[in-house]
Amino acid sequence: MAKKVLKFGGTSVGSIERIQHVAKIVKKEHDNDHKIIVVVSAMAGKTNEMITYSKSISESFNKRELDVLLSSGEQVTSALMAGALNEIGIKSKSWMNWQIPILTEGEHLNSRIINVSVKKINEYLSEGGVAIIPGFQGISSTGDITTIGRGGSDASAVAIAKIFDTDTCEIYTDVEGVYSTDPNKIPLAKKIDKISYEEMLELSSLGAKVMQSSAVQTAMIYSIPLKVRSTFTSRDGTEIFNKENIDYKKVVTGVAYSKDDAKITLIGVQDKPGVAADIFRPFDENQINVDMVIQNVSSDGKTTDLTFTIKRDDLKKTLDTLKSNKNIKFKNLSHNDKVSKISVVGAGMVATPGVTYKMFRGLADENINILAISTSEIKISVIINENDTLKAVKKLHTIFDLD
Repeated sequence: MAKKVLKFGGTSVGSIERIQHVAKIVKKEHDNDHKIIVVVSAMAGKTNEMITYSKSISESFNKRELDVLLSSGEQVTSALMAGALNEIGIKSKSWMNWQIPILTEGEHLNSRIINVSVKKINEYLSEGGVAIIPGFQGISSTGDITTIGRGGSDASAVAIAKIFDTDTCEIYTDVEGVYSTDPNKIPLAKKIDKISYEEMLELSSLGAKVMQSSAVQTAMIYSIPLKVRSTFTSRDGTEIFNKENIDYKKVVTGVAYSKDDAKITLIGVQDKPGVAADIFRPFDENQINVDMVIQNVSSDGKTTDLTFTIKRDDLKKTLDTLKSNKNIKFKNLSHNDKVSKISVVGAGMVATPGVTYKMFRGLADENINILAISTSEIKISVIINENDTLKAVKKLHTIFDLD
């Protein structure tokens, strides 16, 4: 008898009819003698609706109250799901985060799960029941409702799979698995049957929307087998596990892109030890995440140019932080928020020379200028002009034999 976590995203539970459809999927798993924990998201659009409500009252709505408001969507779905299962003869019960409890730590709107009490749920599973748990939320040590960031239901599902020591965690969504790139933009994108945690983590952090990156990271640390599959078809999805279990036939597994970045260049920065630390120290204090960093070679031994990228939403805060930092001096500052990040990812790149050249040659053939570069063992990322995004993705998808 296997124990499974089944997580259903907002599109999968986006209407009463879809919730009833999901109930049939859960019933099939239960009828196969599996112990089932279901984690649900809010119905599609409900979280955004709650954010709109809060902003109609105040742009700086109290974070504690916003957590209470945002958590309501998953709670509604949990009750409806339990009701739908009971209606078709499957014993089911929903638990709110405080009833289990799901303990979290950290600040409001960005907490993380640190423990889940297993006693009540395990007893219910042993009685043949299906447990329904709202994703995206928990309760703090002070008894406040907390949420764990957008897309947090994935993180909830993986954390629950770890703590309950389940055999697998299946993520049900509106696509049939993980694709070589965005199938909505590139019709020739192919579903990937098997992918490593490392590759999935890179793709998630680089713009692929299938899974939240923190959920993949947790699964990787604790070797929790994942499967991403569609709620609406019976096709096998994508399995995510250790790379040792994958026979790589292609050097590059996928091409990801993101339009969430901005580029900043400081011109005429002093070229001496400690200056970079002085520049970036206030970023840490202001919770500004820096991605790529490029420092030019000094031509005179005295000054240099420093380029880095940040999230586009953080641009104003970053510019204000730089201008108020009295510890650094620079001659000029330029910024560009009309850029995108294009990345090729593949564990097969480790032992294959020439991947960087092939990528850069392909972009040059399309007359695409590279503004910044970042590499790791299994990833190459570049910043380019936003208008060239689709052209770049199509070209890279073709030259790395992913079509």
